[in-house]
Amino acid sequence: MKKVKVRLGNNSYHIHIGSGMLEQTGQRLKENGFTGSLVIITNPIVKGLYGDTLEQNLPKEGFRVTILQVPDGEEQKSLEVAGRLYNELTDSFAERTTPILALGGGVIGDLAGFVAATYLRGVPLIQLPTTLLAQVDSSIGGKVAVDHGQLKNRIGAFYQPRLVIADTATLKTLDTKTLSDGLAEVIKYAVIQDKGLLIYIEDNLDKIRALDDRALEEIVFRSAKIKTEIVEKDEKDLGLRAILNYGHTVGHAIESASDFTVEHGTAVAIGMLAAAKISNRMGILDKNELLRLNRLIQRAGLPTKMPDLKVEEIIQAITHDKKVLRGKVRFILPKSLGSVFITDEVSLSLVRQILVDWNEET
Repeated sequence: MKKVKVRLGNNSYHIHIGSGMLEQTGQRLKENGFTGSLVIITNPIVKGLYGDTLEQNLPKEGFRVTILQVPDGEEQKSLEVAGRLYNELTDSFAERTTPILALGGGVIGDLAGFVAATYLRGVPLIQLPTTLLAQVDSSIGGKVAVDHGQLKNRIGAFYQPRLVIADTATLKTLDTKTLSDGLAEVIKYAVIQDKGLLIYIEDNLDKIRALDDRALEEIVFRSAKIKTEIVEKDEKDLGLRAILNYGHTVGHAIESASDFTVEHGTAVAIGMLAAAKISNRMGILDKNELLRLNRLIQRAGLPTKMPDLKVEEIIQAITHDKKVLRGKVRFILPKSLGSVFITDEVSLSLVRQILVDWNEET
């Protein structure tokens, strides 16, 4: 087991990473001062996989458990579903000290986190991420949100969890596609800040994709450490934290333009390549670095071809991105693999041209 501390003053918390951690949930909650009732928000698929483990473990530690379920899918991240959960929390007599446990992937973590941040002006949030994407990214750092008007994460808050428990054994139930989606975020961390992690992924990708325990724990731990270091310096996303959006400016636009039929990891992978192509066209990123990134994304089981979407719809979604500042779109571009910079000097005409030329070049 590995542990990372997120140091945010009164909002500090620990991330516990390792195989079999879900069975220790009750013990970890008691260590953090929780007793009595709790509410688990999950979906039917995840409940079927891990609900029994928690329903057996938590009562042994003295907890009374209520499980609320929402269907699987990005479309559940909405104000309407949040409103239904508020009603169910009220019916369950949830109080201001009742922790909400978000058991699932990024959708559940974002939705349950948003509900926890807003119900009774905030109840304790525990993240129990069960996908690679959630373990390395969305469960850490306190960004919670729902989608609105076809725009991803449009309504949200900064609300730090009290505890994150990342059980890497849950990754062994993921299909190949879902694991690859999570690898997109791991590659993101390597490109923005840690070339050593990039080399580790390149050298150990076969083990990672074969779900080797040590390799999975290592990439979750190293990714969590990178995100933690950035969040500690910029909790409210006023500067440095923007680098965590590498690949997300074009990526989120692709998700929106596809009505969320393109998975997040796929969109981020293409978004990372888009940013790398922009940087290369601007004379910054070396062509060999671009090709190296392209090869790694392919090896990770992620597409490098642009989905069949209308370029103008992607451009329009980019202009509505929440990272737009004073009318200018901010891009995170790689200077080299392991180092990025933030700029608002990327013309939309350049982005459009790269998207139009994409599949002929790749």
